Amino acid sequence: MIARKIMLLGEIGVGKSSIAKRLVLDRFEFDYKPTIGVDVYQYDVPDDAGRPGMRLIVWDTDGNFGDAIFRHVYMKQASAAMIVGDVTRRGTLEAMARLGEGFLDAFPGRHFTYLVNKFDLLAEGQLPDLPEPLTRQGIPLVRTSALTGDNVREAFRAAAEIIHRRAH
Repeated sequence: MIARKIMLLGEIGVGKSSIAKRLVLDRFEFDYKPTIGVDVYQYDVPDDAGRPGMRLIVWDTDGNFGDAIFRHVYMKQASAAMIVGDVTRRGTLEAMARLGEGFLDAFPGRHFTYLVNKFDLLAEGQLPDLPEPLTRQGIPLVRTSALTGDNVREAFRAAAEIIHRRAH
């Protein structure tokens, strides 16, 4: 099984650690404990048609880095990133768009996905007001809920698929 490093990036409190724990442990913790530095998780994406299994080494960053994260040693050898924002906090969505632009500039050709998290907090039928850069075609945008698990594993499976295709 090949292993690939994938970064979780985003502002403080957007749910990066909750997404990682939902992905790896299939649980949600209501006690908020901020990440200090980085926590590392491992998730095995099972074999799929035409793609062997892939071990994702998920680096959950603390959110204090801003654009400086792209010059940090944490980013070394990262195959992809999941850039997370909180759908209920517009500022985090704007920061998510800036991080996406920074990732494109720093790592051309590497995959990233926007994860718009906490969709469970919106009223039924309510649509979020997304900043324009998040709606550009060609960059996946996935609506997630770490609380319910909606689309979390699917987003990482899709990333594994893209990482595999780009390697061949």
